[in-house]
Amino acid sequence: MRQTRTWRKFGVLALLGVVLSWLISCGAPAKQQTTGAGEVEFWTMQLQPQFTDYFKQLITTFETQNPGTKIRWVDVPWAEMERKILTAVAAKSAPDVVNLNPNFASQLAARNAWLELDTKVPAEVKQQYFSNIWQSSTLDGKSFGLPWYLTTRVAIYNSDLLKQAGLAKPPATYAELAQTAKQIKDKTGKYAFFATLVPEDSGEVLESFVQMGVQLVDSQGKAAFNTPPGKAAFQYWVDLYKNGLMPKEVLTEGHRHAIDLYQQGQTAILASGAEFLKTIEKNAPSISKVSASAPQITGDTGKKNVAVMNLVIPKDTDQPDAALKFALFVTNDQNQLSFAKAANVLPSTIKASEDRYFTDIPADATPADKARMVSASQLKTAEVLIPAMKDVKELQKVIYQNLQAAMLGQKTVDQAVNDAAQGWNGRSL
Repeated sequence: MRQTRTWRKFGVLALLGVVLSWLISCGAPAKQQTTGAGEVEFWTMQLQPQFTDYFKQLITTFETQNPGTKIRWVDVPWAEMERKILTAVAAKSAPDVVNLNPNFASQLAARNAWLELDTKVPAEVKQQYFSNIWQSSTLDGKSFGLPWYLTTRVAIYNSDLLKQAGLAKPPATYAELAQTAKQIKDKTGKYAFFATLVPEDSGEVLESFVQMGVQLVDSQGKAAFNTPPGKAAFQYWVDLYKNGLMPKEVLTEGHRHAIDLYQQGQTAILASGAEFLKTIEKNAPSISKVSASAPQITGDTGKKNVAVMNLVIPKDTDQPDAALKFALFVTNDQNQLSFAKAANVLPSTIKASEDRYFTDIPADATPADKARMVSASQLKTAEVLIPAMKDVKELQKVIYQNLQAAMLGQKTVDQAVNDAAQGWNGRSL
């Protein structure tokens, strides 16, 4: 459930999108009747076996409350979900309720694949979800999904390393991060942080552009980052790299390496989900003991990211009412709170987020408990920073590749920004 999953595996979208469009335009076969009358097929992403008991109980409760409706739960590995759902939607044999994320789901929302929810979800029910989170599952003003579980990034930091560098607290902004990076390197010889620039991996650096006030694309989908703020964002990362304040591996290693370096005590700050503190506790107990959490680092805008998982209902379902009823059941206050506790994530409903589990720090609070409070406190204002758009991973790729070239001195910052803009605008559509 790590945040980088929200960004993974978009590389096949261009090819599969063409295939999907071709299948639809040629007339796909009718939906195969793989479910019986009154049976709702529900797909999740890699939640077995860890949460098998949770979902069995959830489904039993729903079926008891709704006689005549049966839920068939299918759990799909992360690596296979996009291919499987694309194929199923094209063949009109998709399940009735699907667990995806807004960025991927929006690719199919643009092709009218999902049931529109604005007229089907009562206003009083819609208001139970955070409005900023609900917006992540809308495209062109139309709602295509129900928000489910969330994570917001926090700054996990090594208090010992900061103390060795003479720092009393972690940085709150990117401007402070640059100063912190220099002080830590000068005093300890170590790095403040690791932020990958591998195009296929984390979108953290791309999100930083938005946090710094950069508009990525305009209303027509054309590059909008060839501006003074865009050049300043490029320059920020280039300067950090050229001044030796970022590990060289940022050009070749992904977010997994960031976790490894932090657990080894080689970096002072890890930008990640609060849930990773339990991983650190298990893998690196000595580092865990000196770890604490602070709000995620941001730019002058103050914007903070949230990673969202949602539930969507295919437009061609033959069980629209039952599917929606089940999706609303899965994402209601009670069940969101229950799953958030089981999975160490955050709920997307306001009432569930106000539970004492997210607001009261116990006397014997662990670093993970404190991180959960920090993470939850960001929910009211956090947002999906990268807008839903076609070819979003291509945008990340063209920016990262040109940013890398500038870091390596192969291009000036101005040339890198211009080339990235031209590369995005000139791509094959």
